[in-house]
Amino acid sequence: MSSAATGMELVDLSIRIPLPGTPRRWVYPARDISLPFHAGSITAIVGESGCGKSVLALAAMGLLPAGTQTSGSIFARDIDVLAATESELRNVRGRGVGLIPQSAATHLTPVRTIGSTMAESLAIHGFPARPIDIAHLLRTVELDAETARRYPHEVSGGMAQRVLIALTCALEPTILVADEPTSALDADTAALVRRQLRDQANRGAAVVLITHDLVAARAAADHVAVMYAGQILETGPARVALRAPAHDYTRALLAALPENGLIPPPGTPSSLVDPHPAVCPWHQRVGVSCSAASLSAVGADHLVACDSAARC
Repeated sequence: MSSAATGMELVDLSIRIPLPGTPRRWVYPARDISLPFHAGSITAIVGESGCGKSVLALAAMGLLPAGTQTSGSIFARDIDVLAATESELRNVRGRGVGLIPQSAATHLTPVRTIGSTMAESLAIHGFPARPIDIAHLLRTVELDAETARRYPHEVSGGMAQRVLIALTCALEPTILVADEPTSALDADTAALVRRQLRDQANRGAAVVLITHDLVAARAAADHVAVMYAGQILETGPARVALRAPAHDYTRALLAALPENGLIPPPGTPSSLVDPHPAVCPWHQRVGVSCSAASLSAVGADHLVACDSAARC
């Protein structure tokens, strides 16, 4: 890892997944991504649905599907996740790298109460797991103690989401990856979750917020990486990149916000299947000439891709 202040780092990461039923075709959810996630801060990865964001979360946990091919590295807790054995990964997951997944209800054991699932996870990692401890954790996400006695099918998706947020944060991971953690929540509860993420960053964790919600990213994140079709097109301080963006794709995402008129991005979203390595998928989508240049500095800690980004 390049710095002690870096909680996790992606280095030249590329991922390709075989397309089912087509043995010679591949899906590329990540291409040549290098990105640091600093301890004590929140980095948001934003972009349209299907751009590859959630695959990065699975990669960080060593949970990519069978048959996936990777190159590059993911450094977390002094190991390269992509080169680690399953035994090494078991020692990292939970307290090293914690994941708040999408579709939380599907990650809770359906035949066990929520409380018993929480107690087992806490006990495995050496944390107190008494009923009073479970009740306290549930209260941190504004759920009552009775929630522990319920089965996953007896709670809403938003409640299940809050259960996993409370449990994952309770393990105090060094690196916390939150994949769309506010997608099933109302505005007040989403604000509560953002406070939970900030608390984790304040205690020194590197927090990765994966979201398509630019408003949430702008409210919660210190840094932002804008992703499109498996590539990072802009990175920088959130207060800069999400208020005065340098790349026209970021500007297109911001234009789609209600405050800016709900103008949808032009064109049809690009396919992740067998993309041409020398073509910028965003500028191909909008019909602008671009040589797909790599990230370069346009300001302090502010990087942008594409030779045409500044003039589009």
